[in-house]
Amino acid sequence: MTRPSRLTLALSVLIAAASVMGILLGETVFDMAQMRQAFADPVSGPAEVLWQVRAPRVATALMVGAALGLSGAVMQGLLRNPLADPGVLGVSASAALAAAGAIVLGAAAVPGAVEVSALLGAGLAGGLLILFSARVRSPEALILFGVAVSSFAGAATALIFNLSPSPIATAEVMSWLLGSVQNRSWIDVAWVTPAVLVAGALAALAAPGLRMLSLGEETARTSGLPMARLRLLALLATALATGAAVAVAGVIGFVGLAAPHLVRSAVRGDPGRLLLPAALAGGLMLVVADLLARMTPTDQELKLGVFTALVGAPLFALIAWRAAREWRL
Repeated sequence: MTRPSRLTLALSVLIAAASVMGILLGETVFDMAQMRQAFADPVSGPAEVLWQVRAPRVATALMVGAALGLSGAVMQGLLRNPLADPGVLGVSASAALAAAGAIVLGAAAVPGAVEVSALLGAGLAGGLLILFSARVRSPEALILFGVAVSSFAGAATALIFNLSPSPIATAEVMSWLLGSVQNRSWIDVAWVTPAVLVAGALAALAAPGLRMLSLGEETARTSGLPMARLRLLALLATALATGAAVAVAGVIGFVGLAAPHLVRSAVRGDPGRLLLPAALAGGLMLVVADLLARMTPTDQELKLGVFTALVGAPLFALIAWRAAREWRL
C-alpha cells in the first residue's frame, strides 16, 4: 500500500470517528436508554435529534469542508502559491454578494433561491477568471485580478448592508455571512454533494496540468499537455466547489488554506496527488470545528466561520512566516 493510500485510509477513519462523535454528542445529552431508543425507534424524539438534526449537520460540514479543501489544493497548485485559498480569486466573495442580494430582496422565502444565487455568483466570478486567464497566463496577474474581483464584491456586499431596507434583513445577511451548518437538513446535503463530486472529477482531470505547473511555467508550456484546457478545468472545479460550499454554509475561511498544508508532506508536495487528501482533511477539519463550536460553553452557539477564523488566523500567520523564511533562503 502506497503512502497516499495509507494517508487516505487514516483520514477516512478519523472522519468516521469524528462523524460518530458529531452525531452522538451535542447540547442535549442522552442516556443509554435514549440512545437505544434512537436506534430502535426511528420516530422517537432521540432519533429525530440524532438523524434529522445532528446527522445532516455533520454531513453538511463534511461536504463543505471537502469542497473548501479541494478548492484550496487546486488553487495552490494552479497559482504555485502556498498561501492561496478559495477566496483569493474572489469566488467566495462573489457567491456571498449574490446570496446577500437575494436575502435582502426577500428571495430567502423561496426554497433554494439563496443557494442558486450563490452558485450563480460563483459562476460569474469563475467565468470572469476564465476569460482573463485565456488572455493572460501569468499566475501573478490572475491573483491580482482575483483580488480586484474580491475587493469589488466585498465593497458591494458592504453597500448592501448600507442600503438594506430593514434591520431584520441586515441581521439575516450578517448571520449568513458568518458561516454555519446549524439547522441544515438532508436537502442541504443533497445540494452540496453532487457539486463536490463533479468538482472533484474536474480537478482530477486537471491534475496532470497542476503537476506540470509545479515544475515551472516554461516546462509546462513545452510539455505537450493542453495547459489552457487544464487551467480551465481547474478554475471550473474551484468555482463549482467554492460556490456550492458558500451556497450551503455561508463564508467559512481558512479551511481551504490550511487543509492542503496538513497533508502536503505526505504526498511530497505533488499537487496532483494532493487533491483527495486535501479534500478529506478539509472535511475532517470542519466536522471537528463544528463539534467544538457546538460544545464550547457559551450562551449563544459560535458561528462556524467565526470559529475557523479564530483558529485559522494564527495558522495563516505561521504559514506566511515559514514561507517568508524559505523565500529569504
